[in-house]
Amino acid sequence: MKTNIGVFFGGRSTEHEISVISASQAMHAIDRDKYDVTPIYITKQGKFYTGDALFDVANYRDIPSLLSKCTQVYMEPSYGDYNLYRVKKGMFEKPIVTTLDVAIPVLHGSNVEDGIFEGVLETIGIPYAGCNTLASANGMDKITMKMILRESGVPVIDYVWFTDKEWFKKRDEIIQRIETKIGYPVIVKPANLGSSVGIGRAADRDQLIQRIETAEKYSSRLIVEHMVDNLKEINCSVLGDCDDYRMSVLEEPIKSAEILSYEDKYMGGTKGAKGMQASQKRIPADLPADMTERIQYLAGETFRVLGCHGVSRIDFIIDDDSKEIFVNEINTIPGSLSFYLWEATGLKFNLLMDELVRLALRRKREQEQKTVSYDANIFSLSGGAKGGLKGGVKH
Repeated sequence: MKTNIGVFFGGRSTEHEISVISASQAMHAIDRDKYDVTPIYITKQGKFYTGDALFDVANYRDIPSLLSKCTQVYMEPSYGDYNLYRVKKGMFEKPIVTTLDVAIPVLHGSNVEDGIFEGVLETIGIPYAGCNTLASANGMDKITMKMILRESGVPVIDYVWFTDKEWFKKRDEIIQRIETKIGYPVIVKPANLGSSVGIGRAADRDQLIQRIETAEKYSSRLIVEHMVDNLKEINCSVLGDCDDYRMSVLEEPIKSAEILSYEDKYMGGTKGAKGMQASQKRIPADLPADMTERIQYLAGETFRVLGCHGVSRIDFIIDDDSKEIFVNEINTIPGSLSFYLWEATGLKFNLLMDELVRLALRRKREQEQKTVSYDANIFSLSGGAKGGLKGGVKH
């Protein structure tokens, strides 16, 4: 029997549509002679659906019509249960739609890429490709990510962070801290979003206030970074796990304004969304050999110290004046799974998907070698378990 791959996509995220595009690309790249593929679409309301109509990205133009052709399903949060169950079962229908062998999340953004969904998969125990809950959460939150990287000697741009509640209570103090520590111009970001959502440049105090008021609509944690004016953006993908990984060739995205926009990334200069591979870019990036090697090394270090798994993309900023290199962010589930970078490196998309399945199964085997419980029944001990209302230890 073929291995049944469950591809999860969509979700309660501002990057919902990009996830659909990335997943469609991934599902069509999977070798059907080797694998069965089960699409699992998560709606913006958080409901799960499966069905063959989900393979055609054109069907997502009319979501109600699409869902009418699909089956609403759910997974039990029980360890070892890899089944997809029908929400509504007809008289002659079996409760189980299919059984998955491996899960590949192709989910972007908050509520899905930030460790929340990965925690569900770990509770169930199904082999899955991609970062675990901890690495996903740390990679998604730009504040935590920068703290870890700076502590590990990976260069990041100077920043100030705060919460939305702090902003309303201590606005003047926060503005003073930003102006004193990093100065203008700055770039304001929601801490846990991607795809350039809610991001804006500020050249003075009035713009700073406007940009923060926009960003806080998307996130309760905000980050303000020094804006490198004469910058070059470079991306590198990493594939493997934190102990055994390899880096792709580099790309230089071409932006239409000071900041690489949502449209630059996913619209490809056209009216139709096509995913990250459609954006304007130079592959490989035109850089000196020593700078290319340095960026690839830092990409691997970022992947390693964050404990990543599967395929990620690390985005860099080069200060063209000082030639300093900084890690900007990591995408633990990158748009289009960065397949275009791996094809430029010599690994075709179908083989990239093979590698993700292999990594998922290998991690599961390794996890099964670890001790997860202590074989002792404290309730059978004489005198009963201490620490309760009776028989407790006094200090």
